[in-house]
Amino acid sequence: MIVIIAEKPSVARELAKIVGAGKKEDGFISGNGYCVTWAFGHLVQISTSESDVPWRRENLPILPAAFELRPGQSMGKDGKKADDQGYVHQLEVIRRLFDNCEYIINAGDAGREGELIQRYIYAYVGCTKPVKRLWISSLTDNAIREGLAKLHDSSEFDTLYAAGKARSEADWLVGINATRALSIVAGKGVRSLGRVQTPTLAMVCRRYLENRDFVPKPFWNIRAVGNRDGIAFKALTKERFLGREEAEKALSAVLSSGEMSVTKVEKKAKNISQPYLHDLTSLQKEANKRYSMSAQDTLDIAQRLYERKFLTYPRTGSNFVPEDVFATLPSLIAQQSSHPVYGDKASALAGAQLDRHSVDETKVTDHHALLPTEVIPTQLSEDERKVYDLVIARLLEAVSPKCEQLVTAIEFDAAGVQLGARGIVTVKPGWKAIQGDTSSKNDEDEQALPSFAKGDRIAISEATCVEGKTTPKPLHTEATLLQAMEHAGKEVEDEDLKSALKDVGIGTPATRAGEIETIIRRGYVVRQGKTLIPTDIGLAIYNTVKDKYIANVEMTGRWETSLSKIVDGKVSATDFDASIRRYVVALTSEILATDDLSLRAAVLSEAEPDALKCPRCGGPMKIWDTNVKCKACGHSIWRTVAGKLLTENMLTRLMTNGSTQVLKGFRSKAGKNFDAALRLDSEGRIAFDFTKVDSGAGNARRSRPMNVSTVSASSPDDETPPPPTVEDYPYWQ
Repeated sequence: MIVIIAEKPSVARELAKIVGAGKKEDGFISGNGYCVTWAFGHLVQISTSESDVPWRRENLPILPAAFELRPGQSMGKDGKKADDQGYVHQLEVIRRLFDNCEYIINAGDAGREGELIQRYIYAYVGCTKPVKRLWISSLTDNAIREGLAKLHDSSEFDTLYAAGKARSEADWLVGINATRALSIVAGKGVRSLGRVQTPTLAMVCRRYLENRDFVPKPFWNIRAVGNRDGIAFKALTKERFLGREEAEKALSAVLSSGEMSVTKVEKKAKNISQPYLHDLTSLQKEANKRYSMSAQDTLDIAQRLYERKFLTYPRTGSNFVPEDVFATLPSLIAQQSSHPVYGDKASALAGAQLDRHSVDETKVTDHHALLPTEVIPTQLSEDERKVYDLVIARLLEAVSPKCEQLVTAIEFDAAGVQLGARGIVTVKPGWKAIQGDTSSKNDEDEQALPSFAKGDRIAISEATCVEGKTTPKPLHTEATLLQAMEHAGKEVEDEDLKSALKDVGIGTPATRAGEIETIIRRGYVVRQGKTLIPTDIGLAIYNTVKDKYIANVEMTGRWETSLSKIVDGKVSATDFDASIRRYVVALTSEILATDDLSLRAAVLSEAEPDALKCPRCGGPMKIWDTNVKCKACGHSIWRTVAGKLLTENMLTRLMTNGSTQVLKGFRSKAGKNFDAALRLDSEGRIAFDFTKVDSGAGNARRSRPMNVSTVSASSPDDETPPPPTVEDYPYWQ
């Protein structure tokens, strides 16, 4: 018997179909000499008994000599975390299958975290059987068959596992020590810090403070209007005037002159290169810019499209494809000829020579760029269609010809005042025709200019003095924050370091969305439209740690580089761990030495949400990190429902109105995503309500709402929440 283990049940079902396993068993599918089983994501977690020590200065730093493994945990009815019994049962199923098999096929997600999830399971159950690796970039039938035909030896991915393990342990060490140290300094509550979370918060706060404290400075330009051959055009002074008197003096000279002479004519052909294919980060940025989608929503949607075989592996950090994948693009494009938006564009490219600038095997990391598969979707939700179409549009743009433009620049002199006019004519739109984007950043660049020759004299029909003001850098959106995280080296002020770190990012394409969600969920940042605004407590924490190790973008970026080098075998995981432990000692000491009265003041004055009324007794309810609890009767409702954390806004609407609008992103125990509204039942518990859900692909259907909260809490404590543990506040979740 051969055992195949996937990361989730939905993937296991696809694999079972291909290998001919069709008999459903308890925790696996069997048949044709195979048993196909699955994890539930992080089925096994790292742990140490030292995390249970009291939250006191003298107990820090916490530096366990080694980590243990245990099943993933869930919240029990007593309000305490314990080993999830569903996880425990599945691990026993996996253990029995491993004990009785010939060998194992690791079919986890083909990436660092996927490898880590699998290896932790093997270690926990004491696996001694040979392991082979299935490494594929899509879940189409053909891709699975080809992958099974050329399995890899598991040892080829030992360094990938080493990097994942190093990341996991580093995040634990930094998270538990920094969080406890800052919470002790703050004097109240749990104040989470993390290796990537805190530099990300620092980026948002820095940009906000720069924007808030920016003092605009006025400037003036002279705008002159001329006409030649019946074509009106505008010319602006080449330099800004910083004083009104100087500007008005120049305007007077221009008006007195009444004409301007051409001093220079320059025409240049300009080719604008195509964008590269999407990786996850560029897809998230594009979805945020065009549709205001959060990075996490975009990732979740792309993951669903991958699991439904419509897209290739989404958690990729590469914008490139190798030669063999490029050879498949003509057929992929031809299959899009019936696309409702891009069908005509796809048909036009089907027989054309495709541009190759996204072909570079040396820049393909674990996976190639994000692409559609040969499976054409028949039914998608509105948001799924948007994300899918962004991938289609980018594919067509990346292989289309360059955009050819003619740029004309004219310089004028009017009584000693220098002016200029610029015009752009698109000769061949090329790739920009795919989405109809042929505009330039400056509207005046798009003006049609008549023909000029040096020495021509043009009458001025109108001249005005135009006042403007300098503007600050705009507040971060998720799109710009993702860009900043991807190119964190640009945040470094030292020019030598900036050059050395120019390609360094913090986090990975797969984790950046989660880091943004973390600082929002912790209450450090809020969304206002597209922009990200730090809260008072977020700013207070930033001001406390901004000059400390924990907020150092350079150091975090170097660690990300080191993790990549562990994969390449160029850095030892042991050396990396030693550097993290030295850092934690210094970091903890640094935070504990802080005596920041402004942080304590912010914590004490932190505004609590308006009191919510308990649906059972009408008493006040308080929102904690993990639940909402009545201070009078102790009734408690957990904030995580079917894998989705409810925000304070969702909870407020639910408790105030008795129901919510349709929410996206729930996940069933079988691993399927679905949408549903929530309502309160007669006992004040949360139940699903599917009556508001529009019909569409991927939504679960049940004949009646399913109860999802049956918790009754113990007697309340008005002053303090349940004792926190590091598992309650893992910063990367």
